[in-house]
Amino acid sequence: MSRRQLAGGQSGDRSPHSIVAMKVLETDRLILRRMSLEDAEFMLQLLNEPSFLRFIGDKRVRTIDDARNYILQGPMASYERFGFGLFLAELKETRVPIGMCGLLKRETLQDVDIGFAFAPRFWKQGYAAESAAAVMAYAKDVIGLDRLAAITSPENEKSINVLLKLGMGFQGLIKLADDAPEVKLFTRELSEPPAVAGG
Repeated sequence: MSRRQLAGGQSGDRSPHSIVAMKVLETDRLILRRMSLEDAEFMLQLLNEPSFLRFIGDKRVRTIDDARNYILQGPMASYERFGFGLFLAELKETRVPIGMCGLLKRETLQDVDIGFAFAPRFWKQGYAAESAAAVMAYAKDVIGLDRLAAITSPENEKSINVLLKLGMGFQGLIKLADDAPEVKLFTRELSEPPAVAGG
């Protein structure tokens, strides 16, 4: 899975409050940065988009406080534990938040997986592929991962197309838990030539 130890990450013994909101990656059009509690309003909207609820799932985030708890217990906890997590994606020119993209370590998957979600008004502009390609390079060059996974709903054709464009190969249908719905599993060896994001 990785040449480097995941547990402990790169954050030492600092509080998660001291390591958020820093820029992690920059692409031609986007800034990817760590989330902070100030992102709660945007995350409340994103997590309740009909497309998010359909294809990714209901995170039961209904209020600003729920959104803050999601950020604190999800992305921020992951930064502290592993040194990576889901990052907020912003337009470089305006710093308008448009979605999230990053890395997750699930107990039920052997490999770290890449995940992304964008507000529908920013679809069809290549942002998912652009951010995911940058995160994939970050996973290899900074985190030191040898292989990356991704999971998606079988009906989520847009995300499947992004994963295929990034060179991820379909491995089969799996369940993350006995009572969970089946999802499609994709993987890619990061020693392969990097994908070029463009769509």
